[in-house]
Amino acid sequence: MLTRLAQVVTALAIICSLAVPQASAQPEFGPEYTQTQFGPMGPAGRDMLVKVRLAGLWEGPAGRLGLQKSANPLVKEAGRHLIDGHAELDAKVLELGRTLNVPLPNEANADQQGWIAEMTNAPAESVEFDRIFANRLRAAHGGVYKFLAVVRTGTRNTLIRDFAKRCMEVVLDHIQVLEATGMVDFNDTEAIPLAALAAAPVTPTSSAPAPAVPRAVPNVPRTQNLAQDNDSGGTDALLGVLVMAAVVGGIYLWTGGRPRGSRSKRQ
Repeated sequence: MLTRLAQVVTALAIICSLAVPQASAQPEFGPEYTQTQFGPMGPAGRDMLVKVRLAGLWEGPAGRLGLQKSANPLVKEAGRHLIDGHAELDAKVLELGRTLNVPLPNEANADQQGWIAEMTNAPAESVEFDRIFANRLRAAHGGVYKFLAVVRTGTRNTLIRDFAKRCMEVVLDHIQVLEATGMVDFNDTEAIPLAALAAAPVTPTSSAPAPAVPRAVPNVPRTQNLAQDNDSGGTDALLGVLVMAAVVGGIYLWTGGRPRGSRSKRQ
């Protein structure tokens, strides 16, 4: 009897170990991901570091132009916020670039250089300068804030997540002080493309008809293989079937594999 009981317990243990997924299994990432001690580092995290570095390369100098060329105290205040905020973010992004082995640019891109040129060429202490300053910087910060929110939501790298959170705080502060100048023209869709930003999908649209009820949850980039979520229901059902089979097998082993009538004859 004890031998048969041991056989039942062993069979159940083997079946359950085969049916239950291993808790230590690591999610599979594509070749564009690298594993770090802080979590997987993917394209979105690398792109964020590059964009933050680029922002510092032109928005810090733009803040200094605001202090030098504007007669508006609110523009000057915005300039100080830009200088201080990007000095902090620039130091941190350079540190993260070294830690996570991400190459970072050393000069602003062509568009950013063009915006600096606009401010440089605008007359000092003029309304024209103040408008260029407020609108170009407000447009850039609005686009960056949206991008940071997407990265913050999707990343599984703790360093990137924490840095994205801090970047969002600094960028929101800059948006607020720029809007406080009273120079932001929200109807100028060339300088402040708010309508285009609001309408732009996070992922490419498909030809399928849109659902009747809009989704409340934004579509964010996926940073890991989530196929396990779709298979969880099937795994539970398989586990139930295997456990039932183990129970039937245990009963069979317990009774010695013989019908009840054969036992009576032996007795």
